[in-house]
Amino acid sequence: MRLFKIALLLLMSIGLAVPAAAVDNQAAAPVSAEAPAYILGTGDKVRISVFGEPKMDGEYVVSSTGVISFPLIGNIPARGHTVEAVQEDIRAKLASGYLKDPRVAAEVLNYRPFYILGEINKPGEYPFVNGITVQQAVAMAGGFSYRANTRRVFIKRALDTSERPVDIKGIAVTLAPGDTIRVGERFF
Repeated sequence: MRLFKIALLLLMSIGLAVPAAAVDNQAAAPVSAEAPAYILGTGDKVRISVFGEPKMDGEYVVSSTGVISFPLIGNIPARGHTVEAVQEDIRAKLASGYLKDPRVAAEVLNYRPFYILGEINKPGEYPFVNGITVQQAVAMAGGFSYRANTRRVFIKRALDTSERPVDIKGIAVTLAPGDTIRVGERFF
């Protein structure tokens, strides 16, 4: 590996273009300034407004079957879809025989909670706040217990079947709604 790096540095010094990531194969992927689109899940509360139709405006919860029950058009699939996709689906269904040129707006009011357990002072369910990190979640839960491993936690994402270890020392790891954080015990 060292010889490879030296050869790449030599090529770069004579003016050949070499991608920076090739020099260090452990270079981090570029971080996007734009947050990924939020995917709805069971328990999310969404406010939906239809311009000019106040009787349709309301707050709707994504059911355990993954749908939102909306007046006139019935159940709209929501789990696994973005807010924008649900908004467009409602608009399209209202436009097909119910309203002329409907204008629909949708926004998430309450995200599903996250959970934290293990070697923590106040384990339990906590409300999700967009952009929350593991360190902030630990603070919400009263901090680490005296036996806690403060360098690594285990995170199970809402749609995953197993948890994965995550090093948190000096790194801000962002949570997603429905995540479960398990703080393990440190070994002496």
